[in-house]
Amino acid sequence: MARNLITDVAGVRVGHADDRQLGSGATVVLFDEPAVAAVDVRGGGPGTRESALLDPAMTVERIDAITLSGGSAFGLDAASGTQAWLRAHGRGYAVRTALVPIVPAAVMFDLLNGGDKDWGLYPPYRELGYAATASATSDFNLGSTGAGCGVTTADLKGGLGSASAQTRSGVTVGALAVVNAVGSAVIGGGPHFWAAPFERGGEFGGRGFPASVPPEALAFRAKGQAGENTTLVVVATDAALTKAQTRRLAMMAQDGMARALRPVHTPLDGDLVFAAATGATPLADPVIALAELGSLAADVVARAIARGVYEARALPFAGALPSWRDKFGG
Repeated sequence: MARNLITDVAGVRVGHADDRQLGSGATVVLFDEPAVAAVDVRGGGPGTRESALLDPAMTVERIDAITLSGGSAFGLDAASGTQAWLRAHGRGYAVRTALVPIVPAAVMFDLLNGGDKDWGLYPPYRELGYAATASATSDFNLGSTGAGCGVTTADLKGGLGSASAQTRSGVTVGALAVVNAVGSAVIGGGPHFWAAPFERGGEFGGRGFPASVPPEALAFRAKGQAGENTTLVVVATDAALTKAQTRRLAMMAQDGMARALRPVHTPLDGDLVFAAATGATPLADPVIALAELGSLAADVVARAIARGVYEARALPFAGALPSWRDKFGG
């Protein structure tokens, strides 16, 4: 793909804003035209906004943007900043003469990563959301940026990753992942990634899969305490999908988390996948073509997660986890 980013899907842009002293930030996936969207939540403790609207039974089908943020529940304010930018640009769901921008959002917990969270009366996420939306473009950075600024995994600094691919018939699918995982993206502490079988072109180091997996690498390991973890994913495609088909795409894409992280979907994380379809390319048929798209989406999610960890940089705080590159080079 041209960029190997979610923005290889035409009409999709991404923007970041973060505060290094805060150790947190926000990322916005912005659609040039409203997109059909759905969500699949597998974690036991999600923090979301407008997620109920994405159920296929609900009336409003299309959204304007998706906001991902740190800050736990405080970070849900980031969507208000995105709404403000969209409203100023004449975007939103029309209710007579009123326009209401539709911005689903999800957050993850980064409140204990060493950053200065003494922000006063109101948290800064509304402004971060606005700035991220205003900066949205086709090319964007990976690693410790935007919502990936302050994220961690069980053993390494987490980050923001992205990847893309095409089906045999030319339908494009891309993923963006914010990896604040309860588990690990690497086997036995590294350097090999669980997602190695799906890697393309050395995009996360080209180390491949080890000749054997040591038994201790399969033992349960988790980061911190319950509630401190969440991996957030956005999958986008140029396929023409119904809301129900888009939900199926999100469900199939969840398999990518299980291919890239161990463990996932625990009782008090917020692991979820948003899916969005711009509608530019009709599917050849509603069953097999959707199955191929969903299968490929899972691979792309796994790659995006590994790229996020691979591209990350350690936080500049005492006791911060090392990055993959700190331990294994680049």
